[in-house]
Amino acid sequence: MIAQVATDQPGPATEPAALPAPRRTQRVSMAHVARLAGVSSQTVSRVSNGHPGVGEETRAQVLTAMKQLGYRPNSAARALKRGEFRTIGVILFTLATTGNIRTLEAIATSAANEGYAITLIPVTAPTQDGVRGAFTRLGELAVDAVIVIMEVTLADVGVLPLPPHVQVVVADSNAGDRYSVVDTDQAGGTREAVRHLLDLGHRTVWHISGPAESFAAQRRARAWRATLEEAGREVPPLAAGDWSAESGYRAGLLLARNPECTAVFAANDQMALGLLRALHEAGRSVPHDVSVVGFDDIPEAGSFPPPLTTVHQDFAEVGRRCVAGVLRKMREEHAPERGTTLVPTHMVIRHSTAPPPTAPPAPAG
Repeated sequence: MIAQVATDQPGPATEPAALPAPRRTQRVSMAHVARLAGVSSQTVSRVSNGHPGVGEETRAQVLTAMKQLGYRPNSAARALKRGEFRTIGVILFTLATTGNIRTLEAIATSAANEGYAITLIPVTAPTQDGVRGAFTRLGELAVDAVIVIMEVTLADVGVLPLPPHVQVVVADSNAGDRYSVVDTDQAGGTREAVRHLLDLGHRTVWHISGPAESFAAQRRARAWRATLEEAGREVPPLAAGDWSAESGYRAGLLLARNPECTAVFAANDQMALGLLRALHEAGRSVPHDVSVVGFDDIPEAGSFPPPLTTVHQDFAEVGRRCVAGVLRKMREEHAPERGTTLVPTHMVIRHSTAPPPTAPPAPAG
């Protein structure tokens, strides 16, 4: 394994002269490092690969020699020898949403814990050509497996076009009958949120949804409607949002005018924040006049005025399961190829929910 020389540093005078220190225009080899550190080339290799079976004093000697000689392990040569690149590709359509950012962070952390780096390829347009182009680019960059964060439907095709013979796990998708998918239990979290408001005595629950093309928004809206219908409650008109606080504010201005609206489930915490602002400007108190529940449990949710009751998503677990899934596919010949793994959610009760102002008896159902 070789790397470009960064400096010119001769070895100790007591060392044999059979292997002279490299000149500035030469390449540093593992043997040069071993000579300067007074260890074997095998030990240098173990340190370079992060092998745990090396004493701390020896490891320090080798690292010092690497630094003095400017030695850098040749990762490409190492990859060819091992037959893997220790890199996972990640394809996603946007970095503008909290869910994608936190899922990506969790994937990067989990991959690093397993000794893998990630290569990120954003797709500017959610089309089959865009996805194919991303896979082509990842192929050029030589990755071992791919995680696709596919939070929206493709504009021009119903099926995600994945190339054959590529180990893939998809996050946030409805493709569980075709690929391995990891997702938050969107429906379960929504049912818990709506039932929480109904159990407080609210006759029904209004909903501010996410964008229509979002898988998560679709599942949350369906579960909201189904939960109300199962309880025998009226299903109010859906207010469409786009995940932003501004869209929650616009929807909130309309909901605030309706005196019958005493409970709202917003499909994410940012829209809930905009809703809280609209209700405040309209003079409707939260939770005395209107109860509000969000979804995600972003770090700021506990600091909203009032602190927000919301559904907690475990993004770290989603990322861990995505990484574990692609590694299992790489290492196990008969790893599962299809199906959806759901990561559980749970409610975080804070101060934005309470019984309705008059708390009339809830209808049977």
